[in-house]
Amino acid sequence: MFLGIDVGTSAVKALLIDENSATVAEADIPLSVSTPHPFWSEQNPGDWWQATLGAIDALTAQNPTAIAATRAIGLSGQMHGATLLGADDMPLRPAILWNDGRAMRECEELDQALPDLGIQAGVATMPGMTAPKLIWLKKHEPDLFAKIKTILLPKDYIRFCLSGDKVTEMSDAAGTLWLDEESRSWNHAAIDACGLSMDQLPKLVEGSDVTGTLFPELANRWGMGRNVIIAGGGGDAATGGIGVGAVSHGDGFISLGTSSQIFVASDKYRPKPKELLHSFTHAIPQHWFQMAVLLNGASCLQWAASLLAEPDIGALLRRVEAQHDAPSDILFLPYLNGERTPHNNPYARGVFFGLGSDSNREMMVQSTLEGVAFALSDAQSRLHAAGAHCELPGVIGGGARSRYWIQLISDIMGTPLARYEGAAKGPAFGAARLGRLALTKELPEDVCLKPVIEEVIEPNQARHASYQPRFAKFKRLYAALSDEFTPT
Repeated sequence: MFLGIDVGTSAVKALLIDENSATVAEADIPLSVSTPHPFWSEQNPGDWWQATLGAIDALTAQNPTAIAATRAIGLSGQMHGATLLGADDMPLRPAILWNDGRAMRECEELDQALPDLGIQAGVATMPGMTAPKLIWLKKHEPDLFAKIKTILLPKDYIRFCLSGDKVTEMSDAAGTLWLDEESRSWNHAAIDACGLSMDQLPKLVEGSDVTGTLFPELANRWGMGRNVIIAGGGGDAATGGIGVGAVSHGDGFISLGTSSQIFVASDKYRPKPKELLHSFTHAIPQHWFQMAVLLNGASCLQWAASLLAEPDIGALLRRVEAQHDAPSDILFLPYLNGERTPHNNPYARGVFFGLGSDSNREMMVQSTLEGVAFALSDAQSRLHAAGAHCELPGVIGGGARSRYWIQLISDIMGTPLARYEGAAKGPAFGAARLGRLALTKELPEDVCLKPVIEEVIEPNQARHASYQPRFAKFKRLYAALSDEFTPT
């Protein structure tokens, strides 16, 4: 058995698979996000660890025989989170997350100091990345900054709790701005520019490498044998790719999780920072990928359902689908947590435009679904401009449960989309596969197989045409409001 752990933003997910990649058991433990100030987003690392313990405890209760057969653990997690440990190896403060927007000015300072950083780091300097957060901390929390012994990413904090090893791997390190993507090594100039030293960063490995073994007391807790290995793992985008077999050049997928991504695997490093794309190292050696990143995805639907006091999202979507006969008269800008591709604007916010006295719940939710699809279409244009293209992307993540939403995205983007078996398993499944690769040393292409396609959803060309004027208006609306989002 192979255990995958994904430290997400909304939950920690643990998933156990067998040697045939069949899921044997899975569990989710929810997490909450703190926003102590506007544009801030934080979580306590201790909450990740307690949720991880709870998730694996739940797997043990579900199937103690299977959990006892675990031979390897793979890790995945939300990227970019600045997890800071002091001299006692305890967290100094809550981790600053991927959707935190406080460090925009620090991005400008980093660009002035290192004008070519985007080419080396594979992405334009953005406040959600780890590096500008540390410059912010140096300015605004200098006493705390001086106490930093180690900087870890979220999944790597869980690694430390599991085995005591301070290690990260290429795909997650890619999101710090401290990695030289082409050489797959730390960029000393970028680290120096943040007032840091190399000994504050973890060791770098590949995602399919062994980083250590599970503490004996934890192995005893879960009835596992000795020498359960832990793999490097990957950032959630890369492990999502491992899970759906997006490892060869041109393989790709759309993720509809808390955030959204359009991911295309690449056979070499192809930086396109001016297109606001992420060109990052993959979680397996000598592989890279290009990605359009949207900070908002299925979380927009969850937010709208909560706002409208709709506890049953499935029933809500069925009602929306039943009344959907044309593009909504309401436009929704889905930028609840700012945006990366194609705007790089942490200050952007959500907008309902065109509400009338006849607007109802179903119309508002339809516009929410359309808004996310418009944002994906906007981001897709940047990938196409950079020459990145996937013939048949699959859709993964929680939003993939809705066939109606996938059809709507296909109609708006004008792109055929695949529905996979088990599409909602996501990064935890890919992490488990990386655990297997670390243990068995098999070839990635023999393990990272594509899921069975349940259905290919073709775009309705008439609907695609009907949505183009609305898409143009969506882009004009953002352009008209973009200056208004900036705080005074």
